[in-house]
Amino acid sequence: MSDMNEYDLEGQGRPVYRDPNLYVIFGVSLMGVLGVSSVTPAFPAIVKALGISPQAVGSLITVFTLPGVLLTPVLGVLSDHFGRKRILIPALLVFAGAGAACALVRDFQLLLILRFFQGAGAAGLGALNLTILGDLYAGIERTEAMGCNSSVLSAGTAGYPAIGGALAMLGWFYPFLLPLAAIPVAVAVVFSLENPEPTNSQGLREYLSDAWTIICTRQVFTLFVVGIVVFMILYGSYLTYLPLLIADSFSLSPFAIGAVISISSVAAALTSSQLGRLAKLCSERQLIAIACVLYAVALFMMPGIPNPSLLAIPTTLYGIAGGITMPSLITLLSALAPMEQRGVLMSVNGMVFRFGQTLGPVVMGLLYGVAGMGGVFYGGAVCALAMLAVVVAFMR
Repeated sequence: MSDMNEYDLEGQGRPVYRDPNLYVIFGVSLMGVLGVSSVTPAFPAIVKALGISPQAVGSLITVFTLPGVLLTPVLGVLSDHFGRKRILIPALLVFAGAGAACALVRDFQLLLILRFFQGAGAAGLGALNLTILGDLYAGIERTEAMGCNSSVLSAGTAGYPAIGGALAMLGWFYPFLLPLAAIPVAVAVVFSLENPEPTNSQGLREYLSDAWTIICTRQVFTLFVVGIVVFMILYGSYLTYLPLLIADSFSLSPFAIGAVISISSVAAALTSSQLGRLAKLCSERQLIAIACVLYAVALFMMPGIPNPSLLAIPTTLYGIAGGITMPSLITLLSALAPMEQRGVLMSVNGMVFRFGQTLGPVVMGLLYGVAGMGGVFYGGAVCALAMLAVVVAFMR
């Protein structure tokens, strides 16, 4: 290992995938994507049961992701100074409690309030798990670990829509019980996770100055832009409006809708598991550029699909793009900061992701109002091409 503060896995003579710590991080990662992908198949049922519009139901994503925009960088600073576990464990418990409470309400406004608190708990999960991976591993092991984590994460997002869709057939509120799984994950973090913790002796001003210097580099800024666009498309066009498109065009059940959405996650899991091999063929910049093209093609195809079975083509392309983009982006970012500033960098990146998640349903909702369902997906394709231009022009 290049950093003596990082976990000495090589010294223990075992490959990354056999490290018990990695499996605890997998659990945190799976909780980090549970809050949205498990409930979106229930959106058509929620629209009918609560008497709200398709545009309003997207607020369940917006209020969930909004706390992450505000809290994630603060949690990153705290994790750099007080340690990762002291922030991660309370976050998991808040996520579980507020999430399960959503299943008990039948008023949309109260549901939005609880989703906000659930989002506050989720705010630190996606950043802290990646920060800990960056602390545990370095070099090619970090790339392999990020790829494995992304593969597991994609497997979760593949399974959650199907699970959420099946539960939604019993009642729209049942998918909201799934966050209770965060409680045993929190127990595993307490008793099983052996991770190095930062020993930050810097004053706050010096710490923030060093972190700001890293954040303001051109490479970091470009990666942030890519993250915003990726998540804006994912949470706007794909997760919010694709279920509605499928329901309107083909009248499928919530379970079938979840199964269709899950195709992309299966493709992403398979792709990210091969990230190490792909990285030997192309640079991360080239891989991300290829993914931008795949995003655009997939989104452009979706509104014109004549039957549901053919939806497997664009959803697979979309999943391949996601499987390439996310682990490549996170690996690049993780290498750009030492452990003492890694928490805040990854947390600011998490804030950027949350901003994209929050912006996506709003922007695509406006496009839906102006140009209808087709405008949502064609607009997403244009965003993907704009992302390609940014990558080509500014990422060196």
